Amino acid sequence: MTEPTQITAEGLAELQAELDHLENARRREIADRIKTARAFGDLKENSEYHDAKNEQAFLETKILRLRERLTHAVVVDDEATPDGQIGFGTQVTLLDEESGKELVYRLVGVTEANLADGKLSVESPVAQAVIGASSGDVVAVSTPRGERRYRVLAIE
Repeated sequence: MTEPTQITAEGLAELQAELDHLENARRREIADRIKTARAFGDLKENSEYHDAKNEQAFLETKILRLRERLTHAVVVDDEATPDGQIGFGTQVTLLDEESGKELVYRLVGVTEANLADGKLSVESPVAQAVIGASSGDVVAVSTPRGERRYRVLAIE
């Protein structure tokens, strides 16, 4: 049995929108491709038909996985974090004291983490180090290359 997965309200809405798109628009597109490919004749040697059927199977698997994630998603109230402290759903600006680089992250659930979008999993070492910190605090994070220190510049 799958354990509940923490997610932000925004993340839940994104999952629901993605599922809706896949179940409606993408299913119709693939059904149209299959219909068109059938018109080409002999299905045994019809690569367009087989490609469309494979894509359909991949889509259905993805839909099932998204439904599973939605079933086990638990929306965490980001208002539960005390003002001025970092918690689930908080956007935080950090200064890497070694490189001088500013980093902006939003702490989110594991399933919605995406560093390219600035979404950091609450289970990551950096997030674990900053949870509960306040603006101006310096936190240390153990990494394979040694300890990194981050100063909390802003919390939103």
